Amino acid sequence: MQWLKTDKRKSAKAWFIKGCWYDSDPSQTENAIAAYRESIKIDNTYTDAFVNLGFIYLRKEEYEEALQCFQRVAELETTKPEAYNNLGYVYEKMERFGSAKKMYERTLEFDPNDVEAMINIAHIDDLEGNYHSAVIQYKKAIEVAPNEVAPHFCLAVLYDQHDMFDEAIGEYEATLEINPYHLKALFNLGNLFAQEGRYKEAIMCYKRALVLDGDDISAWNNLGAIYEDMNELSRAESIYKRAQALNPYKAETNFNLARIQLLQHQKDLSEEMRQDIIRRLNFVLSVNPHNKSAERLLTGLLK
Repeated sequence: MQWLKTDKRKSAKAWFIKGCWYDSDPSQTENAIAAYRESIKIDNTYTDAFVNLGFIYLRKEEYEEALQCFQRVAELETTKPEAYNNLGYVYEKMERFGSAKKMYERTLEFDPNDVEAMINIAHIDDLEGNYHSAVIQYKKAIEVAPNEVAPHFCLAVLYDQHDMFDEAIGEYEATLEINPYHLKALFNLGNLFAQEGRYKEAIMCYKRALVLDGDDISAWNNLGAIYEDMNELSRAESIYKRAQALNPYKAETNFNLARIQLLQHQKDLSEEMRQDIIRRLNFVLSVNPHNKSAERLLTGLLK
């Protein structure tokens, strides 16, 4: 009988490996599902097949199917923290936040130092409006793993969203001490420095972000806005042109470029540039007819 079990396990593993192969190609999702299902049909204790199948259903936003997969994993691996973390994530995607939090708390019962579970509980607290509880959870995660990026960055974002700017700056800086190449931390920190009028520091952040991703249009736009606030209009115009070249169809960039060109050239505005600005403003208003700033500029040009 033992050889039958071994043969059965080998057959289930073969289908699992075939599923993994299909899973590596987004166009072969249905074949991956079929292969994982065949693996499970042969051996309904094959947890890896249930896990991978569950993640496919998550990507497809088929949450009931994902839930069934991860519930089976939790039945098979009753003391494995990851099983409950995955279950919690499914419940969270289903907006069943109470159930999600219970699963994350179950994770911590088996591994009190599971940073991912702590971060997930903090996220649920935030979603439910429990700001102070969320802060406490993120700080617990930082105590457990002071050199991990995620808890510092998540706490920074939470502070940022609640206008706790000094605290947010501190946590973004802590994030960047651990990972100097964290693009979102650089961008968000640049935004905070710009809000506080700390332009040199903001410029440094945006430039560092653009070294990492030279196609980040938002960073180019924000950098241009800083130079505009500093009354360096030529430099601002040049930067807005760079952003516009990356994506000619972004309304914000077209508006910024139109506005800066009017400021720069209002005394010697050529007819060609005037028509170009009018076209940009018409485009902006076609995207958002309620843009009062664009409407005012266009009205002034058409007088």
